[in-house]
Amino acid sequence: MKAWLRHHATSLRATALRLARSPVAAALNALVIGVTLALPLGAWVLVANLERLTGHLGADPQLSVFLAADATAADGAKIEAALRRESGVRALRFVPKDQALAEMKRADALAEIVASLGSNPLPDAFVVSLVPGDAPTAERLAAALRAMPKVALVQFDAAWARRLEAALRLGVLAVGVLAALLAFGLVAVTFNTVRLQILTQRDEIEVSKLIGATDAYIRRPFFYQGALVGLAGGLAAIAIVAACVAVLNGEVTRLAATYGANFRLELPGPGDLVAVLAFASGLGWAGAWLSVSNHLSEIEPK
Repeated sequence: MKAWLRHHATSLRATALRLARSPVAAALNALVIGVTLALPLGAWVLVANLERLTGHLGADPQLSVFLAADATAADGAKIEAALRRESGVRALRFVPKDQALAEMKRADALAEIVASLGSNPLPDAFVVSLVPGDAPTAERLAAALRAMPKVALVQFDAAWARRLEAALRLGVLAVGVLAALLAFGLVAVTFNTVRLQILTQRDEIEVSKLIGATDAYIRRPFFYQGALVGLAGGLAAIAIVAACVAVLNGEVTRLAATYGANFRLELPGPGDLVAVLAFASGLGWAGAWLSVSNHLSEIEPK
C-alpha cells in the first residue's frame, strides 16, 4: 500500500514538474480550457444573480386596487373592510386621489403636465401588500376584487415576476445544455494534449514496457496530467468570470441605485466553486483516459 501511494505521489510530482518545464504551452492549454468553461460558468453566475434579484423583488407581492371615479367614501370603506378580512393581506394602505395628485406635482417631470389639468383625473386607490409565496390566494383575491362594485381596475404587480421566473428556468436549462456541449470541447483539448505528450515520450514508454512496467504504471502520469490541466483551466475560468463580474459591478450598482436598490453581482459560494474545479479536473481526467486508451496500445517495445 505504501509503495502504491509513493508511486502516486511520485507520478503527480513528476507530472507537475513536466508541466512547469513548459510554462507557455501549459498556460495556453489552461487558457483555452478556461475560456471554454468561462462561458457556461458566466451564464450560470448571471442566471443565479437574476434569480436572487427576482427573489428580492418578489418578496413583497402587491395588489393595486383603483376605485371608480364616482366611488364614494362609503364604497371605499366597504372595499377596505373586505380586504381586512382576507388572511392573505399583510398590509393595507389607502391612497386618496388628492394625495396621489400632490405627489405627481412634486415630481419635476410631471409638474407642468399636472398644472395644465383642469381637474383631478386620478382615482382613489388601495395598495395591498400580500403574504409572500401564496400565489393562488393572491390570484383568488384579485379576481374577487375585480367583481366588486366601484372597483375600476385591479393590478397584480407580481405577475411579471412569475413570467421572469419561467424565463429563468429556461435559462437554467440553456446553461446546462451549453455546459454539456462545451464539456466535450474540454475533453477534446485534453485528449490532444495528452496524445502529443504520449508521442513525445514514445521511446521512454517502449523502454518502460521492456523492463516490465505495467500499463497502469505507464498510464498514471498521463491521468494526472489531464487532471492538472483541467484543474488549471477551472482556475482560469473562475478568474475570467471574477474579472468580468468586477468590471460589470460598477455599472450594475449605478443602475440599481437609480431604482433605489442596492444590488451587486456575486460569484457562487466556495462550495460551488470547488465543484466547478472538480468538474473541470474530472473532464481533464476523462480526456486523458480516452487519449491513453486509444494511443498507448499502439506503442509496443521493439
